[in-house]
Amino acid sequence: MQDKPSPPQIVTDPETALAEAMESAPRFSETTQDLTVTVRTFWLEDQSQPEEHRYAWAYHISIESTRSDTVQLVSRSWEIVDGLGRTEHVHGDGVVGEQPFISRSEPYVYTSGAMLTTPSGFMHGTYHMVEPTSGQRFDIKIPVFSLDSPHEHSLVH
Repeated sequence: MQDKPSPPQIVTDPETALAEAMESAPRFSETTQDLTVTVRTFWLEDQSQPEEHRYAWAYHISIESTRSDTVQLVSRSWEIVDGLGRTEHVHGDGVVGEQPFISRSEPYVYTSGAMLTTPSGFMHGTYHMVEPTSGQRFDIKIPVFSLDSPHEHSLVH
């Protein structure tokens, strides 16, 4: 007698579903000054309105340190490029209303979003950091990451 294969398991736990989505999301990483910035992007169908040229994404960022000292993220600079090559520059204090301290013991993670008027584009940028003990300022790179929707028929990235 042969065993029947098990039916596929349906995930009902939202945390498990989120973890699985995170693991399968595109991943982009860059290391500068012993700080690794990893970006994962998510297409937001429910917040997009393609008929009105509104395309939305979330991006989840993790900043991990292998430095011996704690550093602080004080500001950021973004370059956002849409599918037609139009560029927007965004500068601001901190991220998501915070100026976090980042240590070797725990990565700093946050989620934010972007809206474009084209079905694809890309972003990259810089975090402006400071070493609190010395006051020394330095920059770390945010890797280039693509924003590709299912509404784009020929990807440019």
